Amino acid sequence: MVRVDRLFTQIFMDMMAGHQDRGFFRAIGSRPESKKEEVGPTAQNDSAFVGSIPQLYDEHMGALLFAPYARDVAKRLSDMKTGELLETAAGTGIVTEALATGLAPAVRITATDLNQPMLDHAAKRPGVARVHFKQADAQALPFADDSFDAVICQFGVMFFPDKLQAFREARRVLKPEGRFVFSVWDRIDTIPVIEAAVVALRRRHPKHPTWFMERVPCGYHDEKRISADLKAAGFDDCVIETVALEGGAPDARGPALGMCQGSPLGAEIESIEPGGLQAATEAVAAAIAERFGKGPFKGPLQALVVEARK
Repeated sequence: MVRVDRLFTQIFMDMMAGHQDRGFFRAIGSRPESKKEEVGPTAQNDSAFVGSIPQLYDEHMGALLFAPYARDVAKRLSDMKTGELLETAAGTGIVTEALATGLAPAVRITATDLNQPMLDHAAKRPGVARVHFKQADAQALPFADDSFDAVICQFGVMFFPDKLQAFREARRVLKPEGRFVFSVWDRIDTIPVIEAAVVALRRRHPKHPTWFMERVPCGYHDEKRISADLKAAGFDDCVIETVALEGGAPDARGPALGMCQGSPLGAEIESIEPGGLQAATEAVAAAIAERFGKGPFKGPLQALVVEARK
């Protein structure tokens, strides 16, 4: 399934980059790998959706899933009074904003992501004028050895095709005694809002063995594996802490939109059920409402926060 998840992620990234011929919404008229060009209203709608991807991701999953841990990361680095900090897989800049508004002015912040549209969205956040944004692959960082005092990555490691290489790169660009701090989601049953989404999709497609949200975002939580991977990358030791927090959303539909239409999960849904993305989104919203109610809600979250030193 690893190759399939990479394909879904690539389709998602192509959508944000404007490569509509590989966007999953094209499966309405053809399979995602089709190169056939479309014209007229459908193509225009595809374009509008492409432009909304970072916004959907940020608006509907940011406060619920990512902002609580962004604040946690900023607190962990609050003792950093000067120096160079690198963020990889910055996404829409939720952590970036927390760092930029919370750390000492003398700390120089560089935020990177593989996807330029995400960085464009991040650069519009309040309080990030001090941040240097740069498109970069966490597995091949365009920085010299021993450049940064800290490297952080919130909920990005799970998506790296070669985690060992990403860890090696983080260590390479760290100064001696530099800190590498990253977070990954714990088991899917510790994040009920994500679990509810997968339950809804299983109801629709009981023969589908696993879903993207459980394989990738919630698929890298084995502490022994994480420790072994870091050791193989050259980190001598690490500390792994289980952090339980709480996130909130104004209703059940928002998280459903974020997961189904603002993440690679949408490509998987369309690959199984061409043209069924909207119906799947509604089913996920209904499952979340079953668990949390139709109005504003708060839900438990659980992640592993990992810290290693060079």
